[in-house]
Amino acid sequence: MSKKDVLILGGGMIVHDQILPSLYHLQRIGKIGNISICARHSTPLKALKENPILNESFPGQTFNPFPSFDTPETEYYPDLYKEVAQSLSPRQCVFVALPDHLHYPAIMEALNADQHVICVKPLVQTYSQLIEVEKLSKQKQLFVGVEYHKRFDIRALLARKNYRKGLYGEFVIGEAKMIEPYYYRHSNFQNWFTCDTTDPFTYVGCHYVDLVSFITGLKPTAVSVVGIKKPFPNGKVGYLWSHGRVTYENGGILSVINGLGYPDMGGGSNQQGLEMYFENPDCTATLRHDDQFRGVSYCINEKLSQPRKKFYTINTDYFQLVPWNGPGFRPVGYGYTSIEELLNCVLKIDRIEDRGKRLEEIKNIDELGIIATPNNSYYNELINELARKSIQENGKPYSIE
Repeated sequence: MSKKDVLILGGGMIVHDQILPSLYHLQRIGKIGNISICARHSTPLKALKENPILNESFPGQTFNPFPSFDTPETEYYPDLYKEVAQSLSPRQCVFVALPDHLHYPAIMEALNADQHVICVKPLVQTYSQLIEVEKLSKQKQLFVGVEYHKRFDIRALLARKNYRKGLYGEFVIGEAKMIEPYYYRHSNFQNWFTCDTTDPFTYVGCHYVDLVSFITGLKPTAVSVVGIKKPFPNGKVGYLWSHGRVTYENGGILSVINGLGYPDMGGGSNQQGLEMYFENPDCTATLRHDDQFRGVSYCINEKLSQPRKKFYTINTDYFQLVPWNGPGFRPVGYGYTSIEELLNCVLKIDRIEDRGKRLEEIKNIDELGIIATPNNSYYNELINELARKSIQENGKPYSIE
């Protein structure tokens, strides 16, 4: 079977930090074919092409740009992705890495062009959109996967195994936190991360809402979210801080704190973690994942650091580029594993020629529940849709009937 070509929609931070380096490595070890990237204008494409870290890590590799590198940066092509998706041979792969509110039209365009889809979290913003995506993908025997990379953290996989063996007991209460860096406010976030579009709970808090369900198998049934509005440097206003409370079907409660405000001069790249408590007949149990401090810290030459700070705590688990027995550097961590496993699903499905057996394999992936799909992670869309209503009504609680 010929290798799958991959089209990335979007050229922002997550493409640079995780998606493109993962795909470059999968390309050079022979798992995928051509890589293309489509953005609204050429600026992010040029930045990716000229990035010294990517060029050092993946010497000689590049991607097909849409629009081309020599297109004036002032020219915008908001609908170019439609044309590019249609130009692919059928049953290739489109990787959606756009702002949240643009996921749904891009996914539907890719599916209508007979392309498999991998999408950064959250998949879409409403449950009705998810149902449409699920229905169309099954009609066309196409795979749709959501890149909830925390599912592939070894600690999350161990917690899932241990919980389902009964080693912890029943989840009763927990707290999660993810505070992204302050400098996000100076990025392209200030152009789309506005109150009418998204908020920290649905953008990053969804990782931990999903993770608790991934570990325990419990579905969320209610949510309440309060947000704090602040202006971006360009004057646009967004919810830059949020606090959410999620109730699960057994009555367990998760508190979720999120924001775009981790100090740029802080030791870590952000602050994040999960703590859960469990009840047993004669004792309690606890699980604590400190995702902020991974046991590695550096004090380095301040002149060589970006941003300019001397002390770092290093996340060695999510994504790093390290030496290997080959050219440049290779990606390691659960950010890479997540993308590799999602693409493995695409390849596995298309090794099957029989339509019925393809659908059976997609159903197997849904039921196993390791990979997030519309079928097995629909609760995320339900909670996010209600969270958006709640935060706009100053914390009004909403339940899933």
